[in-house]
Amino acid sequence: MYLGTPQFAVATLDRIVEAGYEVAAVFTQPDRPRGRGQKNAMPPVKEAALRLGLPVHQPERVRRPEVVEQLRALGPEAMVVVGYGQIIPQAILDIPPKGIINVHASLLPKYRGAAPIQWAIARGETRTGVTTMKIDAGLDTGDMLLKWETEIGPKETAVELADRLAVAGADLLVRTLAELAGIVPQKQDEAQATYAPLLKKEDGEIDWTMFTRDILNRIRGFDPWPGCYTFWDGQRIRIWKAQRLDLPAPPQGWFARKKGQLTAGTGNGGIEILEVQLEGKKRMETAAFLNAFPDTESTWKIH
Repeated sequence: MYLGTPQFAVATLDRIVEAGYEVAAVFTQPDRPRGRGQKNAMPPVKEAALRLGLPVHQPERVRRPEVVEQLRALGPEAMVVVGYGQIIPQAILDIPPKGIINVHASLLPKYRGAAPIQWAIARGETRTGVTTMKIDAGLDTGDMLLKWETEIGPKETAVELADRLAVAGADLLVRTLAELAGIVPQKQDEAQATYAPLLKKEDGEIDWTMFTRDILNRIRGFDPWPGCYTFWDGQRIRIWKAQRLDLPAPPQGWFARKKGQLTAGTGNGGIEILEVQLEGKKRMETAAFLNAFPDTESTWKIH
C-alpha cells in the first residue's frame, strides 16, 4: 500500500514497483485546481500510479471510517507514506503488521514537518539527507530506521536538492523494506528536534535588515514557492537569482543600478540581483529588467 502525493514521492513509488513489491493500491490527494486557468489537475503520484497500472483512491479525508475500513479490507502487510499530506490516524497505524514506513527529507530529528528541504537551505544548513522511519501518532516523531546523508551545494536550490533527495529516498526505502527484519529502530532525541513548518506566501518577503548570507539562503530555499520578493513603487518584484556583492553596496533596503548591474543593500552589505520577475510578467535577467525602466534613478527605496 502506498500513500503519497507530490513529485517528491514519485521516485519512491517507481522504485518499489521496480524492486518487485506488490502495491495493492495507491492513495493520494484529490485532484485540485492548479495554474492560471485553475483547472483540476492530477497529483504527480496519481499520474505515476496510472502509468504503472495501479489502482488509485483519492479520499478527501483518509481518517473517515469508510476509508479506514477500505484500507483494512485490502490487508496490506506494510504501508509506505511519502508526502501524503494528511495526518495518519491511529486506526490506520494499527492495520499493517509490519507498520507504516515513511521517507522524510531530513536527518531526523532535525527539520520535522512539512517543508524540511526548503527550511534546511533557508537556515543555512550545509548537510542534509533522508531518513526512513516508522510512523507513529506524532509529527515525524517515530523511530528511525535508516539514514542517508549528503552535502547541500552552496548554490543548490530547493528544487535541485529535492530532485536528489527523491532518488536517494527511493533507494533508501527499498533498502529499508529489504532489511526491515534486521533493522533495530532508533528513538529520536527530542532535545535535538527542530521544525520545518508549512511555508506561507508571506515567508518569502525579504527583510532587508537580514545578513546577506541569510537572504541568499532564502532565495535558494524558497525556490520555486513562495519565492523571495520585495516591493518597489507598489509592485511586487520576485528575485529568482542573486549573489554576494563584493563591491560597495547601496544603503540597506535600497536598489542601485549601474552599468547593467542591479544591487540591493542588506543588513551587513549587499547582493547583486541576477534574475527578477515583476508580478504578472515573465522571469527575466537583470539587464532586460533595467532596460524596461530606463528612466529610473540610480538608487531607489524598496521595502
